[in-house]
Amino acid sequence: MSSNKSIDLSHHLNTLSRSRVPSPLKYVVDYMNQPGMISLAGGLPHPSAFPYNTVNLEVYSPDADIAPTSTKAKTTMDISVTKDVSPDRPNNLSVALQYGASTGSKSLSLFLHDFAKRVFRPAYSDFQVLLHFGNTDGWNKVVNLFCESGDYILIEEHTYPSSQALWAPMGCRGVPVSMDKDGIIPDALECVLQEWEDSHPGTKRPHLLYIVPTGQNPTGSTIPVERKKLIYDICVKYDVIICEDDPYYFLQMPNYTPASDRCTHESVLPAQDESVIDEALLDALVPTFVSLDYQGRVIRLETFSKTMGPGNRLGYFVCNPLFSERLVRASEVTTQAPAGWSQAIVEEHLKAWKYEGYIRWLFGLRQLYTIRRDWLCDLIFSEFDVLPSPDGIPHDYIALPKGHGKRMDANPKSKYIFSFSAPKGGMFVWVQLNLSNHPKFEGIRASGEEYPEEKLETQIWMELIREKLLLTPGSFYSPVLGPNQRMKREKGVAFFRLAFSFETREDMEKGVKRMARVFERSWGFAELLN
Repeated sequence: MSSNKSIDLSHHLNTLSRSRVPSPLKYVVDYMNQPGMISLAGGLPHPSAFPYNTVNLEVYSPDADIAPTSTKAKTTMDISVTKDVSPDRPNNLSVALQYGASTGSKSLSLFLHDFAKRVFRPAYSDFQVLLHFGNTDGWNKVVNLFCESGDYILIEEHTYPSSQALWAPMGCRGVPVSMDKDGIIPDALECVLQEWEDSHPGTKRPHLLYIVPTGQNPTGSTIPVERKKLIYDICVKYDVIICEDDPYYFLQMPNYTPASDRCTHESVLPAQDESVIDEALLDALVPTFVSLDYQGRVIRLETFSKTMGPGNRLGYFVCNPLFSERLVRASEVTTQAPAGWSQAIVEEHLKAWKYEGYIRWLFGLRQLYTIRRDWLCDLIFSEFDVLPSPDGIPHDYIALPKGHGKRMDANPKSKYIFSFSAPKGGMFVWVQLNLSNHPKFEGIRASGEEYPEEKLETQIWMELIREKLLLTPGSFYSPVLGPNQRMKREKGVAFFRLAFSFETREDMEKGVKRMARVFERSWGFAELLN
């Protein structure tokens, strides 16, 4: 890790964040922890009044084979958290269920700091780790750290809707940056920032980029490290803070291979040796933005939601000391520390697994979601005629109803129903519908409908629902440009997001068959090619 420290980025803080002062009650807690101190100051309930004595949990062993295709028994181990306080057991219910510092558990934070140093490898030395309630809470605190009413925020062309629902009521505005199958396009980002004064005269240039770089929600795109370097350099050039919201980071996958060319799903669990585990992990994962960050301008949002369960409501920031201190001040008067239950259980769990055990668990998740990704993509190949995309289509494949691919003429570009790419991470396959050959599209557009693509997308969505298949329509992910303003999408296209994270393979198969029926019926495909 580099020995250089983060630079001064205090000019990015908003008025609210600059104005925050430490909660005086937190000073009391600091003094209470001094050896020999007798405290009659704090209004802390006595631990004997906590009606919980011991928490016993049976958890998976880190090398448990959780692959959905496995027939092996899943090995388990026992962990427990007791109320008893002792020097050799800092993780106990008397502390976990008590009021405490807004920074959260010290021992858990130390574990995560070491983990971040070894896995994320920040490119500056004085980075800090701060616990939060999951990435939704983390993003809320980031917005309230940097954004004033009326600010512009750089976002992806298709973006996570809850992230917008937070800042839109504040009067902030989204600035969408064009994407392709590998995420946002560096030249497009540079163009937005370079031309800002001409395109938005008299307004402050955006100074915050919100980005989901791995298995992006909704598109499933994963940004290659070479592109990350270009994006980071642009943000340095124009003094932009990057919020790296990366919940799917450990769900990265090998490239998809069609079932006809694939022998089997080989295990991706590494050997026991710790150095081998480290290198295997780093070889398998695209480096993070924070690993490129030699200035401290990246705030990484990390979470246990996709690795140990969203109900834990636990995650952490990786950021520079200035941002960490201001985030603590905000936490003191809003969320306090994350729930003691979650901290105690996750801490004891990670203590039992140890670093190398946690890494092996993460590799197991990678295998699980690789198999699930392949299930869904295999089924699309099975239920449609899937062909390599012609030039000019920003995805790897185009799909037609079964039996029609061989009948295509020399120019199939105008005849396909949708295009897609197999994701390299996350939980989603993003399909782009080709509406230009849908029999209803020209009529809707000729009627003067303001959003003809969205109207037809909604009609198709309702057809799918009547067929008992629920997908997520692309309109849910349209950027908010301002009050009652949304980005108009590219003409003649619509989108659906398909999740492969939850349903069984059997139900996925039923779902893709239903999708094929609806698409063929909606496009009138038999008549189209006659």
